[in-house]
Amino acid sequence: MSARTRQPPGREKKPLPHEPDDHALGRSRGGWGTKLHLVTDGAGLPLAVKVSAGQANEAPYAKPLLDSVRVCRPNGTVRQRPERVAGDKGYSHRHIRQWLRQRHVTVVIPERRDQVAHRRGRPPKFDAQQYRRRNVVERCVGWLKQSRAVATRFEKLAIHYVGGVKLAMIRQHLQLALSNTT
Repeated sequence: MSARTRQPPGREKKPLPHEPDDHALGRSRGGWGTKLHLVTDGAGLPLAVKVSAGQANEAPYAKPLLDSVRVCRPNGTVRQRPERVAGDKGYSHRHIRQWLRQRHVTVVIPERRDQVAHRRGRPPKFDAQQYRRRNVVERCVGWLKQSRAVATRFEKLAIHYVGGVKLAMIRQHLQLALSNTT
């Protein structure tokens, strides 16, 4: 015997705070997945992370991600503004470049092909030597994906997945701290 039941009025499931409607899952060229937006320091240690659907554009996530970084210096002061920001072509937008320039941050982001074709005026500065150091972010993503929960997203909810990513980030920081003490 089976019966269909329904939640009484007022008992419907409420959406979780900070949970995106699409649960940060979406189809992109690479298939079904989630995109990690990551900020690292110069040595490749992860500082902040946000997740989005696989097909989502990177630009809307740049400002909140960079604003969420706080680095405590040895003298106790907190630093929010980096010296330079290196990103791939997905972060090449006029408003991101302008926002970083207003904060006196050196921009190390190559122009997209469509921007080069429609540019007016002189091209933005681009330091190819500094851009080569962007590989520390890619290596950091590789280190994070050593954690099976990060590499193969088992969690349905994005906030649970971010928790697993942050746990992997903590593990990276602890490995560095423990290796420096010996």
